[in-house]
Amino acid sequence: MRAELGLPISIGVARTKHLAKIASQVAKPDGLTVVDPETELEFLHKLPVSLMWGVGPATEARLAKAAITTIGQLAASSPQAVERLLGHAVGTKLAALAWNRDLRHVQPRRRARSAGAQSALGRQPAIARVFKPTLHHLADRIGARLRAKSLSGRTITVRVRFADLRSVTRSITLPAPVSATRALAEIAEDLVRGALADHPDERTISLLGLSVSQLDVQASVQLELQLGAADEGRRPGTRAGAARSRADQAIDAIRKRFGGQAVDYASATRGERSVPDEFRRLAEKDL
Repeated sequence: MRAELGLPISIGVARTKHLAKIASQVAKPDGLTVVDPETELEFLHKLPVSLMWGVGPATEARLAKAAITTIGQLAASSPQAVERLLGHAVGTKLAALAWNRDLRHVQPRRRARSAGAQSALGRQPAIARVFKPTLHHLADRIGARLRAKSLSGRTITVRVRFADLRSVTRSITLPAPVSATRALAEIAEDLVRGALADHPDERTISLLGLSVSQLDVQASVQLELQLGAADEGRRPGTRAGAARSRADQAIDAIRKRFGGQAVDYASATRGERSVPDEFRRLAEKDL
């Protein structure tokens, strides 16, 4: 990964999902941690409870008041005491995870339920001149991935991270699934504008993310009457929506033959901090 893409990566290998996640955190910022099944509790119990899935600052503070700061101390506590402290659902879950009892199964062949991309911006003003081209670039990436697998989605979600690293998300579920690049971009723009309107004091953004979920195989498009609605271009069954789909298909065909850099949308700029194409393609096979 470092040699080919120049990216640091942390990897955790263990018998359960929860322990593998913790091992990857221990391996940060750029390492590999393998937990032997015979020594997994010895490895796990000496670590702080803050590394556990579901333990945030508030839960960590409650546990600290009860003199529980390590996973081993949590494991040694009675499940009933932990439940009284954190509630039945959270207490039961953490008590089991403290003993590495994680019943979730690994499903390597599972089809992805969503397609997403994000772009780090550094510290940029929260204005249309900044977020609009970035969103169009993300929509281009996601739309191309969906169309390559004959997929489309109904729920569009954006994530906006501000300068202080706080994030907000906004989403909308459409009556008909879409995969057209411009439709995704315009919907994302509206969602970001709404998020910024709800946080008028935030003047700087550091990251934008876009995802499409409720994916399904593209079916026959139901044609719609041309009524002059403002959002006709976002609906695949309208004349404007069909024209956008044909434009996407032409661009997809050119890129397939001549490479991803052969043609681009004028409204989309390739973010300098975006994940390299070589790395991103690893996720496409799961769609």
